Amino acid sequence: MTVVDQPVDDAGVEATPEFEAAAIRQESQRGFLLALPSYAYLILFFVVPLVIVVVYSFATRNQFGGTDLSGWNFDSYAKLGEPIVRAILFRSVWLALITTVICLVIGYPFAYFLATRSPRIRNVMLVFVMIPFWTNFLVRNYAWRVILGNNGPLTKTTEFLGLGEQELLFSQTAVVLGLVYGFLPFMILPLYASIERIDSGLLEASRDLYANGWQSFRRVLLPLSMPGVIAGSILCFVPSLGAYVTPEILGGAKTTLLGSYIVTQFLTARNWPLGASLSFVLMAIMLSATLVYFRKGGQTL
Repeated sequence: MTVVDQPVDDAGVEATPEFEAAAIRQESQRGFLLALPSYAYLILFFVVPLVIVVVYSFATRNQFGGTDLSGWNFDSYAKLGEPIVRAILFRSVWLALITTVICLVIGYPFAYFLATRSPRIRNVMLVFVMIPFWTNFLVRNYAWRVILGNNGPLTKTTEFLGLGEQELLFSQTAVVLGLVYGFLPFMILPLYASIERIDSGLLEASRDLYANGWQSFRRVLLPLSMPGVIAGSILCFVPSLGAYVTPEILGGAKTTLLGSYIVTQFLTARNWPLGASLSFVLMAIMLSATLVYFRKGGQTL
């Protein structure tokens, strides 16, 4: 009868299942202790503020502009169905969709061109894509305000060409231009990362099978780059939906979006429950979009 020896570790201790389970628990506890400062930071600066927003969304606004936390109700959520709130929400979603589509139309060809260049040219072009991040977002929006202003370069150019004075500032067009400029890199970078990983031999094989350029794009390139499309679309749509700086600077009072309306409820109207309910709904939309990204695109990106 042959006796099979149990494996022994370096310290001479028999590696039984109980010993391995204890080692795993010890390693897990060590990892938890190392991550404890991060957990504390997230709870203190993310979870606690979110809980406060949720609590205030069920509160009541009294006649003096204060907030009564004792009488919980759904009145603030019921006000989300009012015509003005629906109009602002529809406008915000519409402009965010337009911004995302424009970023995708511009960013996809550029990302493909970027991914198919030599490493030296690719690195230089990536630097140009990242250059806008070197300047404060607020400064960039004020730069667009100067460009689109009545005495700006755009107006001077149209007047020189005999097209007359173009009123673009304080309009939805100006807001879309500012949003596209601000969030276009968020579309280009995920698309580039996705397209760059695709084997070029697959496109060559599709051409060998008599597929034209459009068929190769629709049947090979686009499906394989879909994780980048999903990631870039979410990274553009989510911040565009809750944008505040760009609509305030380029849109003015004529283009009130969801972010501006929420700030108005907190600082001007002093209706904290309505502002909190709008904030919670906006965060729920963003969370849903993030979950879609992780389920559909993030796992294969």
